[in-house]
Amino acid sequence: MKLWIKALALTCAFASSAPAAAWWWNSTPSNYTDTRYPIVLVHGMFGFDSIAGVDYWYGVAEDLRRYGADVYTTQVPALDSTIARGEALLPQVQAIAAVYGKVNLVGHSHGGPTARYIARVRPDLVASVTSVGSPHKGSPVADLIYGSPAESLAASLGNALGGLIDLLSGGGYNQDLRSSLWSLTTQGSNEFNNFAPAGIPTTACGEGAHAANGVRFYSWGGTGVLTNVLDPSDALLGTTSLAFGFSQNDGLVGRCSNHFGKVIRDNYFMNHLDEVNQALGLHSLFETDPKAVFKQHANRLKNAGL
Repeated sequence: MKLWIKALALTCAFASSAPAAAWWWNSTPSNYTDTRYPIVLVHGMFGFDSIAGVDYWYGVAEDLRRYGADVYTTQVPALDSTIARGEALLPQVQAIAAVYGKVNLVGHSHGGPTARYIARVRPDLVASVTSVGSPHKGSPVADLIYGSPAESLAASLGNALGGLIDLLSGGGYNQDLRSSLWSLTTQGSNEFNNFAPAGIPTTACGEGAHAANGVRFYSWGGTGVLTNVLDPSDALLGTTSLAFGFSQNDGLVGRCSNHFGKVIRDNYFMNHLDEVNQALGLHSLFETDPKAVFKQHANRLKNAGL
């Protein structure tokens, strides 16, 4: 009986100790995400680095740093063509690579093709490119809006919103929704893929080359739309998902269109914003935490010597 009481007392003392409890529940090594080259995050359409303390990559960068990664968040035009966004990204990558030698680029949505632009024009600066929910073969949503009667109104409203985002985040870029839309149409994406074909699948829904010019390629994406009843953005993505008919999508990008290089997974139960832990971390309770997916990938890069 005395031994049992002592054991119970030790258990209670252990549970009441915050550091000990943290160790017990979290066995992730402190250097789990300590990649050789820094991780550079590239936002998508209507994106930013941070506004009023809220990051586009909500909690992702901090979580990666907590386990050893060097992480940089970049800012490019919220709305512009892939090439214009790539040109805005290039000097930021050059500055980081000047310190570390190379970078691991991770782009969400339009940030994926933007990162691919850097790998195309300056592969010497890039160790890997990872796309998250990127429309490499275009999006039916862009196809539907570009050239339609609604395009003019969409451009006016979109550029105004993009300008506000840019102002609040201190970007200093001009906004061009029409160029963004064109880049994300099927035809515009095909044109860019002809310019930067590395990693793009040659079949309808296959994998692309896993590497080219010394750069590794990875991708993942989601096929969820309505994933959390508390997230107001789900309603918007539920509306845009109608453009896909019965094809699986994340609200803005089709399952096969998100394929690039080595496909980690293409059907997480995540919508387009869940993929970067938005809005404010509201995602499905029945799917892997998006931050955990980023940590796992950083560890993948680490193990690959990147």
